[in-house]
Amino acid sequence: MDAVDPSPLRRFVVAKRTITSIFDQLLDFVKDGSAFVDEAWRGDDPGQVAVEDQSLELQSCATKLRTIREVLVRRHMKVAFFGRTSNGKSTVINAMLRERVLPSGIGHTTNCFLRVEGTDGDEAYLTTEASNDRRSVTTVNQLAHALHMDPTLDSGSLVKVMWPKSRCALLRDDLVLMDSPGTDVTLELDSWIDKFCLDADVFVLVGNAESTLMNTEKLFFHKVSERISKPNIFILHNRWDASVSEPEYIEEVRKQHLDRCVSFLAEELKVVGLDEAPGRIFFVSAKEVLSSRMQRAQGMPETGGALAEGFHERLREFQMFERTFEEFISQSAVKTKFEQHTVRAWQITEAIKAVMDAINIASADRKICCLEEREGQRDRLDSVRGQMNRLTDNVTERIKTLTEDVSAKVATALSDQIRSLPVLVEEFRADFNPTQETLELYKTKLLQHVEQRLVGCLSLRCSIGVLRDIRDAQRHMIDSVRPLLSPSVHDQLSAPSASFDLSYALGLVALCADFQENIEFQFSLGWTALVSRFIGASNAKRALSGPDPRLQESSTFKDQMVVYVATGLVSVTSRASMTVLVIGGVVWRSVGWCLLSVSLSLYGLLYLYERLTWTDSSRERALKHQLVDHVARRLRAVVHVAGSACSQQVHKELSSTFSRLTQRADLSEAELEGNIRQLSFRVQRLENIQRRSKAFRNRATELETQLEVFSVQYLQGL
Repeated sequence: MDAVDPSPLRRFVVAKRTITSIFDQLLDFVKDGSAFVDEAWRGDDPGQVAVEDQSLELQSCATKLRTIREVLVRRHMKVAFFGRTSNGKSTVINAMLRERVLPSGIGHTTNCFLRVEGTDGDEAYLTTEASNDRRSVTTVNQLAHALHMDPTLDSGSLVKVMWPKSRCALLRDDLVLMDSPGTDVTLELDSWIDKFCLDADVFVLVGNAESTLMNTEKLFFHKVSERISKPNIFILHNRWDASVSEPEYIEEVRKQHLDRCVSFLAEELKVVGLDEAPGRIFFVSAKEVLSSRMQRAQGMPETGGALAEGFHERLREFQMFERTFEEFISQSAVKTKFEQHTVRAWQITEAIKAVMDAINIASADRKICCLEEREGQRDRLDSVRGQMNRLTDNVTERIKTLTEDVSAKVATALSDQIRSLPVLVEEFRADFNPTQETLELYKTKLLQHVEQRLVGCLSLRCSIGVLRDIRDAQRHMIDSVRPLLSPSVHDQLSAPSASFDLSYALGLVALCADFQENIEFQFSLGWTALVSRFIGASNAKRALSGPDPRLQESSTFKDQMVVYVATGLVSVTSRASMTVLVIGGVVWRSVGWCLLSVSLSLYGLLYLYERLTWTDSSRERALKHQLVDHVARRLRAVVHVAGSACSQQVHKELSSTFSRLTQRADLSEAELEGNIRQLSFRVQRLENIQRRSKAFRNRATELETQLEVFSVQYLQGL
């Protein structure tokens, strides 16, 4: 009876599904990791934490994984049957498949390599190396006819026979059975091995129990052993049912075959030990097993028909061969098909972990540098702001002191120049004509001359020192601000402007527009002149012309008293003319007419002299004298205004200079703030890279754990 236990071949199927799933996860993981590394490498951050070699390494890993994944999908267990012609290789395969799949029997020999594997479809078909066209084969006879009628097939050709899995349970578990021509039909054994045997997991040498192993069979497996390290080889002595005709020699013949095969496997090929070799040798009758299984599939007794004596023992031995073969091929296929890929996957995960560790370390180092740089930038920003605040107070105080000094210096210089006004006026030379038109022009030119000379003297006394102080203050500002500026702003820092010059616009013409000269002749001993000498020209004019109510309100008490006294004297004199005559008479009587006549003569001569000498030059001198007094009064009134105007100019120049420097400092602060924001962004990006690199490393560790579990479950202890 056939065993009903689950087939060991399922182990390979489950292992293939497991390792394929792991590789699918690993491939997706490597793709994501490659994109991550490429992003880290190609980032705009000047401090890269990944390099091109790491990106290329992960791309290479992804390429390798895709290749391995494609190979895994095509992986299957492969058993190759070899032996001399007509030893029953095809019959053994049919017996294992429990159906007549391959042509076999009298009059037919396999003339090429036949690869039998399962298909999910419901129809059987075959393909050849020369063409991928599917040829439908529904019966064994059709298959035999197709093989023999194709003139392109020879002993080195391959024909794929795709048999529905629904009709054969053995083919459902990724098992491929390779039938071959007899080893005695060709000498091209090396090409056979290279083409068909290098990926085989198990070799089955089908021998004829009626004869011993031939040299052609031994030579083939010697060549296989040279190409493949310790191949799994089983030896089937087929047609063992023929030994029933000589029952007395069965054990002796069996022992002879067993000894020779053990010696061949253990001593010649050295693929197994002497104690293991007997377990690789079986005595079967494939034809009987196939017949029995087909009868059972049709619902008939499996022992029906002409079966030789000892059939059940031969059936059990065939079943033992199948079980042992399935266990060996499953273990061997799992190891040979998946072990190297598992190791390669492990190497890839280790390489990815190394890349992620390197990126993590580089990110951590770079983050520390960015944090330190950001703290440095923040400290510098605070320092710049603090120093700018202190410098602003210092500069403000210095500008205030300097402007006050300028105001005092200009006021002092102008006061000194007011005392030299007579000299400045006397320097003026121009044609003088007392007519009204020329007189106005003369006064304008005179005032312009005076202003020009005053400005020149003020500039000579004040401008050099003031400009020197301004330059010193500006250099102090620049030298104080320069260390606070960033290198990029240094280029925008210019030297102090040399175009500034202190302006002393006094505006004398407008200031003295109310000047009214008096160049009419006045006798020095006349009543008006005497009053003027006594109380001053302005008060005398007021006294002689009568009181002015508008001026009384603004005049001082002393001035009013002087005017009242002078006015009283004039009034009394005009009203008492008779009294004067009386007094004159008294004097005449006292001193005599001679003295009086002499006095009057002298008085008259003096008057005549002064009247004759009152020329245009005298008028010009009188005009200049009056103008000096008027200009002096006006300038004394605006001394502080002129000083303030100059100080305002200095204040404006220094303030504008410091404002420009403050703008440069603001640019530096803005640059520092931008650097701080950029560094904060870099820190966040580096932290994100660290988190992602750790996550990728943890994922690699998880995949390694799955690989370790797979290795323990399917690879270790085999």
